Amino acid sequence: MKQTDSSTEQMPNIDPARGCCVTIGNFDGVHKGHQALISHALEFARKVGMPCVVVSFWPHPRLVLGKEHVPLMTRATRLDALRALQPDFIWEIPFNRLVAALSPEDFIKQYLAPISMRRLIVGHDFSLGKGRAGQPCVLQGLGRAYGYTVEQLAPVTEGGSVVSSSRIRHFVEQGGVDSAARMLGRCHFCEGEVVHGDGRGSGLGFPTANIAMPETLLPAPGVYASRVEVDGKLFPAVTNIGSNPTFGEREIGVESHLLETPEDTDLYGKRLRVHFVLQIRRERRFPGPRELADQIERDAVQASEILANSPA
Repeated sequence: MKQTDSSTEQMPNIDPARGCCVTIGNFDGVHKGHQALISHALEFARKVGMPCVVVSFWPHPRLVLGKEHVPLMTRATRLDALRALQPDFIWEIPFNRLVAALSPEDFIKQYLAPISMRRLIVGHDFSLGKGRAGQPCVLQGLGRAYGYTVEQLAPVTEGGSVVSSSRIRHFVEQGGVDSAARMLGRCHFCEGEVVHGDGRGSGLGFPTANIAMPETLLPAPGVYASRVEVDGKLFPAVTNIGSNPTFGEREIGVESHLLETPEDTDLYGKRLRVHFVLQIRRERRFPGPRELADQIERDAVQASEILANSPA
């Protein structure tokens, strides 16, 4: 009873006699907390013999409400990560101001009652409806009228901190991609098409693959030990995020120097995924090209050592 790609924006067809178990969230990052929530919902659904439905939204509600937001993942990669957890259905509800204006009860009547929800499993900080009015205690009260029960899970912690998308975003924005990875359960990544740069890296002896500006959150400017995914294969790399201040540039870019050469060396037009392992140093300005080249060589050596001791 697994969904197809085309069904994500369609209301699941649930047998009313069986009902379903539902969990809801934006799932930006599909981090360890999200994984635990969905896994628990799946376990409950299997135990009682009903399908598990993951309900999500796109675009992110913050964007619809006029707030600043750069996602941790693209829509496509988020859906891929959700599918990998193998719920029976993923229902992605298009989010707009009409949806944002729904009261908790109106949301249940319009979206959840029609799929015969019998169990709602939510995270520790969950709320639903306009003004975040649908706290778990409110939803439990509504459950008596609409025939479902509510279970709220305790927070998932990592290193003494609660795992959350906002916490992960903080780490990424500060360059702490290793801390972000511990909460994500994988490396934070970005992806984009390889485009032509100015050729300066080749001139310095370190040719780079320049990636078109990603749609997702970038780590702080600096140099990172990374792995670059090319045609499904991972290659060790050193990646620079920044504006090349040594040459007086200001526009932020992403460029990776692969420490091993892929079979197909012509990367232009390919879509690469850069997995960030550890920040080596912050971006800084050097006196000239020679000093920069010397530093890049040291960066490459350090990246090799880091990646050799970091599981892929």
